[in-house]
Amino acid sequence: MVGSKNVVHLVTDNASNYKAVGTLLNERYPTICWSPCAAHCINLILKDIVEMGTVKSLVALAATVTVFVYNHKYVLNWLRKTNGWREIICPGKTRFATTFIALKSLHDHKDSLQALVTSGDYKKFLKMNKGKEVKQIVLDDRFWNNCLITVRIMGPIIRLLRVCDTDERPSLGYVYEGMFRAITGIKKLFRSSERLYKPYIDIINDRWDRMLRKNLHATAYFLNPAFQYDTATFSTHPEITNGLLDYIESKVDWCSVENLTREIGMYREREGSFGRKLAILTSKKDRPENWWKLFGCDAPNLQKLAIRVLSQTASSSGCERNWSVFERIHTKKRNRLEHQRLNDLVYVHYNLRLQYRYM
Repeated sequence: MVGSKNVVHLVTDNASNYKAVGTLLNERYPTICWSPCAAHCINLILKDIVEMGTVKSLVALAATVTVFVYNHKYVLNWLRKTNGWREIICPGKTRFATTFIALKSLHDHKDSLQALVTSGDYKKFLKMNKGKEVKQIVLDDRFWNNCLITVRIMGPIIRLLRVCDTDERPSLGYVYEGMFRAITGIKKLFRSSERLYKPYIDIINDRWDRMLRKNLHATAYFLNPAFQYDTATFSTHPEITNGLLDYIESKVDWCSVENLTREIGMYREREGSFGRKLAILTSKKDRPENWWKLFGCDAPNLQKLAIRVLSQTASSSGCERNWSVFERIHTKKRNRLEHQRLNDLVYVHYNLRLQYRYM
């Protein structure tokens, strides 16, 4: 119905059967890109880091403190009476980002917890082994320091996960830069000490190389004016330019390659409409696909390519949210719905949610 020439990109889950479908799709329709879900890939990175020995033991200590606080009403009431108290976040079993969010939440309560275990009211809990263990953990500066370091390491990755997992704006143009920023930030945090940062970088690179290092992501990074015109942070790695050229050679069949490469030079050197003062000022403020609609008039072929690429999502989370709507409508008691009626109900329900959020 849509036509293969109007389809740019297909995003699926990361399961092996979907990978096989992606390969078959590329063979049949060479101009269509396939990539796995970026949000799922980032979740797997977080899962691998959670399973590291040092992080695993740190999370276990944090869980000991949190469980003790919420299992004893007197302790919890004492903390709730302190100024500015907010509940400690508990990690979800299947959402690995929540583990690091919980660590940050616990670190934010450091002063309150230390005041608790050093107060006279806590003496009766020192008769319990768990009470003694919790006091030892809370007064251990090394524990809090490790929490802070872990949270800072994971900060850029969790921010990228939020970008990829949202339905508010197309996210493809931010995946490559987000990974690049995360790797650079980890190296900077450990002051370029390879012995310290290597375990984390190896995990990120392993998932990145196997799943998300696609020409499409490099192309989106190059065409995003927010990064291209930021000379201080834009990466000049040959992989980006090669990814762009490979994408053009393999996926673009609707215009002259010579005209396209000439327009790329105009965009990179800020010539014509790209050199306008307003174009430079709004390159970071406006959404990239809208920026191209306004300032790409002198490069119509590259404008079309940029809008097509930068309008894409990088994750299949929207579909997964749609499945949860199916589960709420098609229940055990209501399991005889006709297929078309079920689809219609889901369509109405999901669009009402979108409309409500927009309003």
